[in-house]
Amino acid sequence: MNAEFIEALKELEKEKNISIDILLEAIEAALISAYKKNFGSSQNVRVEVNRDTGEIHVYNRRDIVSEVEDPRLEVSLEEARIIRPDYEAGDILETEVTPRTFGRIAAQTAKQVVVQRIREAERSNIYEEFVNRESDIVTGIVQRHEMKNVFIDLGKAEAVLMPTEQIAKEQYNQGDRIKAYIVEVKKTTKGPQILLSRTHPGLLKRLFELEVPEIHDGTVELKSVAREAGARSKIAVYSKHENVDPVGACVGPKGMRVQAIVNELRGEKIDIVKWSSDPAVFVENALSPAKVVSVEIDLNEKVARVVVPDYQLSLAIGKEGQNARLAAKLTSWKIDIKSESQAMGSAENMEME
Repeated sequence: MNAEFIEALKELEKEKNISIDILLEAIEAALISAYKKNFGSSQNVRVEVNRDTGEIHVYNRRDIVSEVEDPRLEVSLEEARIIRPDYEAGDILETEVTPRTFGRIAAQTAKQVVVQRIREAERSNIYEEFVNRESDIVTGIVQRHEMKNVFIDLGKAEAVLMPTEQIAKEQYNQGDRIKAYIVEVKKTTKGPQILLSRTHPGLLKRLFELEVPEIHDGTVELKSVAREAGARSKIAVYSKHENVDPVGACVGPKGMRVQAIVNELRGEKIDIVKWSSDPAVFVENALSPAKVVSVEIDLNEKVARVVVPDYQLSLAIGKEGQNARLAAKLTSWKIDIKSESQAMGSAENMEME
């Protein structure tokens, strides 16, 4: 321990963003343990590391009492007053007991403590950085696969893409650069565990925020997202400014903006619809690209009864009900779709009854 060691600690403080006081406090605590282990555990000692020179001093601390019961921990008032006349019972007498052979032990102990504290601080810094980025998007490089988990290198940390958060048809090859959504950051003994997702609706939302300046600056508002990852998604957008077309802003010139997002999601189809405060209009827009004849809203049951032309029924429902299902998720309304002939037949049956 010397001035060079203190300078090294100051460099670490700047490089690793760890306070030198924290490091020195940890070193002092470790040196106390090292001293007790080598020179007697029954003593009450204090270790002091000089902040300027790096010199170490060990002090034996004993309580000043009228009657001594344990001489290792206590000293009589008379004996203490020989050293300094103004001592009183209840004071603490400190005597320097720094051993000559303590330097090598101190150096080894200090090195171990510093290395450990650096690791802890780096893990803590990484955790703090990424926990503040939950619900955000990150770009990383695929490193390896383990038990169907895909590990992504984020530069400062490694994150995991679990099987449930992977898009079924996607292939994640080593070296691929991908964007993912931070679902959760956990603190563990081995450092922060960062959980990513490629299926979360938040990924689609954040991609549009990154790609569309009007969403980023608040001119266009992304109201809701419905997603079946890898297949198809719908988003509802709105603008308070009459001269701004929210759908056109998201599509971009020649479809460039939405195409960039489609490419990032490996071909996932995206429907962009205009949000409306009128549930009937919103439901009609959400069923796009199908044309709608009429929408009847039942506020009590929160059901939208939709009538479409006969030739548009399959388009409105979609393959395996996908279009209707996404529209229901997007609007938060139950949607009952019928063709014109079905609606007419139902009306005739009601009249007959």
